[in-house]
Amino acid sequence: RSIAPQRPNPSPFRRDAHRVVSQRRDTTRPRRDREDRGRASSSAFVGVRFVSSLAIMSISTQASFESGHVDQIHDCQYDYYGRRVATCSSDRTIKIFDVAGESSAAQQTLIATLTGHDGPVWMVAWAHPKYGNHLASCSFDNKIIIWKESEQGVFSQAYASPTTLHEASVNAIAWAPHEHGLVLAAASSDGSASVIAKRADGSWDASKIPGAHSIGCTGVSWAPAAPPGSLVAAGGNAPAPTVKRLVTGGCDNLAKVWRFDDASNQWKEEHALRAHGDWVRDVAWSANMGLPMNTIATCGQDGKVFIWTQNEPGGAWNHRLLNDFGAPVWRLSWSVMGNVLAVSDANNLVTVWKESVDGKWDQISATE
Repeated sequence: RSIAPQRPNPSPFRRDAHRVVSQRRDTTRPRRDREDRGRASSSAFVGVRFVSSLAIMSISTQASFESGHVDQIHDCQYDYYGRRVATCSSDRTIKIFDVAGESSAAQQTLIATLTGHDGPVWMVAWAHPKYGNHLASCSFDNKIIIWKESEQGVFSQAYASPTTLHEASVNAIAWAPHEHGLVLAAASSDGSASVIAKRADGSWDASKIPGAHSIGCTGVSWAPAAPPGSLVAAGGNAPAPTVKRLVTGGCDNLAKVWRFDDASNQWKEEHALRAHGDWVRDVAWSANMGLPMNTIATCGQDGKVFIWTQNEPGGAWNHRLLNDFGAPVWRLSWSVMGNVLAVSDANNLVTVWKESVDGKWDQISATE
């Protein structure tokens, strides 16, 4: 079977072995790349706290704690309320911590260790709490698992993808906006993307976007549920119709925008975004808050980050170079409001960027 080759990813984060660096988040959550195998470190960012005062924004490390993992940590995610942290590792386990308090004296308590994957676990993602406590994970073992908490600290598998869904490593996962229901998208090295949705009867349905990217698919991100301009069109009074769209990135140096067609019950490619000269490592669709613009950020092995904008539905996507970092860029994360972008790269830096009124993107903070 064809498996996309995985390039070593130097850790963009701290080096304390088997420790988790806790940096509480307010607006963005940069995450460790799922293919980080280049170093022996098991450290990772759990989150970031951005302290904003007028034009000043800074990042401060607040705490670190032992994770208990015995190999590299690839991802760390806060839940919706910022009270729990999930970590995943090359040791094939997922650990969930209760995180209490807001200061450096905060207590982190391990409440669950989840086992079920047969390979390194690249990524974890919490679903919206509207549907209960669900955590998704993806792994080198070609599998996606959705875990559900039945009682405090007790998680069981609510869904495990069949062996026929993906034929190679599943590299990335992303939950859809809660308006779409309990729906998860995944990107795989077999070149396909998949969408897993929970039906009304409690069963799960999985569909594929075959051949989404040649060689392999590396990242996936959902568009906001409300279409651009819905806030203006509705005057802010009526609920806007939801639209299912997502963006994927791949080893063909492309990012692709997809839209779900209700008539054919299939995902159809809308646009192919061409600017990178090497693998696209991550994609991130920004919140638009109902305003008449779509914005996507992409980063790549070529060391570049591009900002893509679409000013009208069905219109062309225009791109602007945010920065050339001179080293592979692994991960992207937008703020909740969609106007601040965090970037992690192979220079072992997390930088934070904000758009000025003249459309120029300025770096406002950085941390190692």
